[in-house]
Amino acid sequence: MVSAFFLFCGCVDQASVGVVEKWGRFLRLAEPGLHFFNPFAGECVASVLSTRVQSLDVRVETKTKDNVFVQLICTIQYRVVKEHADDAFYELQNPQQQIQAYVFDVVRALVPRINLDDLFEQKNDVAKAVLLELEKVMGDYGYSIEHILMIDIIPDAAVRIAMNDINAAQRLQLASVYKGEAEKVLLVKKAEAEAEAKHLSGVGIAKQRQAITDGLRENILNFSHSVSGTSAKEVMDLIMVTQYFDTIKELADGSKNTTVFIPHGPGHVKDISDQIRNGMMEASSSNV
Repeated sequence: MVSAFFLFCGCVDQASVGVVEKWGRFLRLAEPGLHFFNPFAGECVASVLSTRVQSLDVRVETKTKDNVFVQLICTIQYRVVKEHADDAFYELQNPQQQIQAYVFDVVRALVPRINLDDLFEQKNDVAKAVLLELEKVMGDYGYSIEHILMIDIIPDAAVRIAMNDINAAQRLQLASVYKGEAEKVLLVKKAEAEAEAKHLSGVGIAKQRQAITDGLRENILNFSHSVSGTSAKEVMDLIMVTQYFDTIKELADGSKNTTVFIPHGPGHVKDISDQIRNGMMEASSSNV
């Protein structure tokens, strides 16, 4: 802005540059500060241009190589070059419209050669191409292009929904694969644990049977030495009957047991004794 203090002076604000004319013809540029003019000689300030960075948003609609319509939103940051402010004032009447036209031209020439998926990855290349074109053209008109940002790429709504569905399907497929691998590992580990448990259980049962066999053998030998005239078979029958009654007593004392049917009688006791004796003999023969 130009502030008039007296009839023959004016002030140009900071970050601005004034265009001074004499009788309608460009005379000079006025730097920020106080300036004196001679209106009687035809001098006046025709305009004051800001040298601050300005921003222009441009929305371009175009088609990609795979025939998808998209909207690209570009932000162009530009400024007036102080030394060429006269060109910016006299050469262009509407710089924003000029910049927008060149952005349209470059984007619509470049994007139709790129697929939609690649466009998201190459948006910086598109912005760089627009920057090079604008720098070459707008520099002749006294403007400097500072930055160009490709801030958004908006496909058609139906295309966005389809892309989200594809992404969701791929993620669900990947999740299913991971879930299957996890279940596989779980089943393998469970099978290994069961096999190890059965192995340890078998080892424990074998040691238990061996201990029972050793204990019975020791009891039979001690009883035979203590009571003369008794055979090993008689001692074995006595021990089996004793263990049989101990087992019945334990079943009766158990609080969680309800009704258990057990064959009882001398004949059944003899059968049980024969079965246990045969099992012990087989276990002893296998250990040998």
